[in-house]
Amino acid sequence: MEIEKATVVNRKEKLWNKNFFLIWQGQLVSAFGDVVYEMALGFWVLALTGSTALMGTLMAASMLPRVLISPFAGVIVDRSDRKWMIVLMDVVRGVFITFVGIAALLGFIQLWMVFAAGIIMGISAAFFNPAVSSSIPDLVPKDKLIKANSVMSIAFTSTNFIGSAAGGFIYKIIGAPMMFLANGISYLFSAFTEIFIKVPKIQRKAEKTHFKEDFKEGFKFVWSVKGLRYLIIMAAALNFFASIAMVLTLPMFQQSEALGPEKYGLAMGLFTIGMVGGMLYTTIGNIQSSKKYNIFMMASMIFTLASTLFPLFNNFYVIITLLFISGFFNAIVNALINSSVQYTVPQELRGKVFGLMNTVVQGLTPIALAFGGILGELLPIRLVISLSFGITFVLILGFAFIQSFKKFIAFDPEVDKLEKLMEAV
Repeated sequence: MEIEKATVVNRKEKLWNKNFFLIWQGQLVSAFGDVVYEMALGFWVLALTGSTALMGTLMAASMLPRVLISPFAGVIVDRSDRKWMIVLMDVVRGVFITFVGIAALLGFIQLWMVFAAGIIMGISAAFFNPAVSSSIPDLVPKDKLIKANSVMSIAFTSTNFIGSAAGGFIYKIIGAPMMFLANGISYLFSAFTEIFIKVPKIQRKAEKTHFKEDFKEGFKFVWSVKGLRYLIIMAAALNFFASIAMVLTLPMFQQSEALGPEKYGLAMGLFTIGMVGGMLYTTIGNIQSSKKYNIFMMASMIFTLASTLFPLFNNFYVIITLLFISGFFNAIVNALINSSVQYTVPQELRGKVFGLMNTVVQGLTPIALAFGGILGELLPIRLVISLSFGITFVLILGFAFIQSFKKFIAFDPEVDKLEKLMEAV
């Protein structure tokens, strides 16, 4: 398979250069708006309709367009200026969500408006996510990739801690309309700061390739790396069952007299603190390539086991302890997955590969969200959550015995050659 030569980017040895800081703090601001918006949306839909099925369907509406267009969006990202793609997508989301907030404040909001805004957010995310993911390796040294992914995740999880812990209280004090508006403004502010980021452009051959050929190139690369194929399949299966469980966690708290919305916020806050702890571990410590696979498998099994157990308890303190453990090891898993893909994928293919990966991994999520909402009305919610995470634990054990998967996770670009992971296409 012929791969275009990309520009060799001159990068400082430090992680915290200006460009990386700007993209990080932009995510910090918009992520806080997201967690406030999503919590407000969940409570608002349940208060308006009382239906967990409709809540799940609404979440699926924002996920479906992202899934369908991600492979095509990834091709466009690789053919575009990634910086302006990032800025534009934040502007689009900011405008639409601000409108929802204004409509809610003035009293003319309709359910269809929320669905439409969700679809717009999904489409924007399909372009935004691969643009950011493909840019990070060009903003930091390769040996800092795991740390870079961890601190990028901290932008999300630290705001989840603040937003989730206070979200239930904020909802009761100011209501959903103001929470919607805050999300829209956060996107617009994020877009403004991202204008000053400098993302290296991909240098291509003089002759232009057709969109179709560019599109197929991403598929060829993924198919040629067997370990990457297994990673995508595993992530898709885990995400499907985890989505079923997570969409029912809020209703589980809301329907329990011993828990309630306030404790849901605190529980999600403790889950987030656990994630921050896991990210700090991967940021401060240096995970050696020889230990990456063992750490990945151990973290995956502990994360899924703790998630399986928490719905089985009524004691709030036991629940938040298990959620803290789950968050800690989930963060380690995510950091190792992202860095493994960034290590192996050439610069000019990252948008396509991340777009394709997003589609496969998130492909069944809309079905999982809707299915989870329906199961929540047919079966005991705690049972559905525990069984869903239990299935993910069994799947992790199965992948532990696949050698090509192990080699992919343990890949070290400073020592190993990419050709060793690739098959003839």
